[in-house]
Amino acid sequence: MEYPLIEKIETIIVDLPTIRPHHLSMAVMRSQAMVIIRLICSDGIEGIGESTTIGGISYADESPEGIKLNIDTYFSPLLVGKSATQINALMKMLDKNVSGNNFAKSGIETALLDAQGKRLGVPVSALFGGAITDTLPVLWTLASGDTQKDIDEAHLLIKENRHNTFKLKIGRNDPKIDIAHVAAIKKAVGEDIKVTVDVNQAWSEQVAKRGIQKLQDAGIDLIEQPIIKTNFEGLARLTQYFEVPIMADEAAGTVVDAFKLAKIHAASVFALKISKSGGLTNIQHQAAIALGAGISLYGGTMLEGTIGTLASAHIFASLPNLDWGTELFGPLLLTDDIVKKRIVYQNNVMEIPQGPGLGIELDMNQIEKYKRK
Repeated sequence: MEYPLIEKIETIIVDLPTIRPHHLSMAVMRSQAMVIIRLICSDGIEGIGESTTIGGISYADESPEGIKLNIDTYFSPLLVGKSATQINALMKMLDKNVSGNNFAKSGIETALLDAQGKRLGVPVSALFGGAITDTLPVLWTLASGDTQKDIDEAHLLIKENRHNTFKLKIGRNDPKIDIAHVAAIKKAVGEDIKVTVDVNQAWSEQVAKRGIQKLQDAGIDLIEQPIIKTNFEGLARLTQYFEVPIMADEAAGTVVDAFKLAKIHAASVFALKISKSGGLTNIQHQAAIALGAGISLYGGTMLEGTIGTLASAHIFASLPNLDWGTELFGPLLLTDDIVKKRIVYQNNVMEIPQGPGLGIELDMNQIEKYKRK
């Protein structure tokens, strides 16, 4: 049997402005840089992927510029001329020949899966056993840095029936200030609205123990990555000490991390991100570990655009224990898009396109408008 071959891989950096400054503990985002991957095959099929990180190189050890350079210089020579349908073999080859670079690998695997879905006429989720749902709950991050602005924004989104769960990024300020900010927002939105807090590794274990107690008393529903990602034992102590669930995000980067965390029950919830893990297949492996350990799942984001968001959505929709929903709101943070049809967000969920592959098509005029010169 003759398989279609990979003929060419093109990478493009696009810079899309955000609707407002987005405050995290390690950076303030005012635009999002995304590496768009076009994988051209000999049968005329084109697969698209996205590799996106946050704040240049402040969040992870890959940057948009480095991702593009490494794919162009190292990935492409390994992949061009190979069978486009042998996705597991291709990803194994990349793991053998390229150390790390999980963000880049995730974008490549997404493009391969998108092409294969188009080839077979099925959604990407069908390549993983099929979706359990065609919609996913999506929270919204309140990250203006101003308490009253965040309260007003939350009330507006609740009224519009767009979101009923909110996440707060803290860790840049004195813990007392951050906790007062969070408590005021929780009190304003009420008991029926979930509020989760992401500390982005900013606290020591001692500070976390005091801070989480106050957050738990304020009615916060979930605490994300309160301490440095390498302190697995500290996460385990906090998980066992508090009633409020503790979620591992940066700590749960890879399949190996997931196993180590599950072994000592160092979290009640894992935040899954295709970029951290190196692709959708590895998310399925992490989810299997969590399922066996009785750990719930949460669909995380690197604030990807539409391509990366839908890649995540297709694999998240296939998981049985996605108890904490998702934060796949990345496209809503952008003022514009590079695809012909944008994702529909309404009734507190996102709708997953059911067309072949990811179910979307690039708008090349928009790519041209926003691509980095």
